[in-house]
Amino acid sequence: MTDRLAAGDVAPAFTLADDTGAEVSLADLLAEAGGTEGGRVVVYFYPAAMTPGCTTQACDFSDSLDALQAAGLTVVGVSPDKPEKLAKFREKEGLTIRLLSDPGKDVLRAWGAFGEKKMYGKTVEGVIRSTFVLAADGTVEVAQYNVKATGHVAKLRRDLGLDAA
Repeated sequence: MTDRLAAGDVAPAFTLADDTGAEVSLADLLAEAGGTEGGRVVVYFYPAAMTPGCTTQACDFSDSLDALQAAGLTVVGVSPDKPEKLAKFREKEGLTIRLLSDPGKDVLRAWGAFGEKKMYGKTVEGVIRSTFVLAADGTVEVAQYNVKATGHVAKLRRDLGLDAA
């Protein structure tokens, strides 16, 4: 497993397809964020679209998106799902956040979000539910691993000093 990222690290670059098949790079996301006052990027990694926990988390981010954007945050979710599945996920759940596809798991590994984890008391290899907040220059401000799907967005908002909505 790749070492985990920590505050102060430079986030590994990536270019991934989104749920429409368009390529999205971290550099583009950071450039967009840099254009807003206090602009930052939230990158969160989740195991699989259309599963209960991942649906809860994606819906929470979508429901909070307006407030997060008002605070200068751009949100993107990354999973190993293919763009076609992500498109179905977006449509089925009415998601407004951008979803990126990493089927080769290269970005997941580079960010320390893929490796050994405990699941139902067993050690397995898989996606480690993780969230990162990046400054507009690509520096990691917040790195959270093994986050809980339920209540995570509210906790992140508290951690960032944003009003709970």
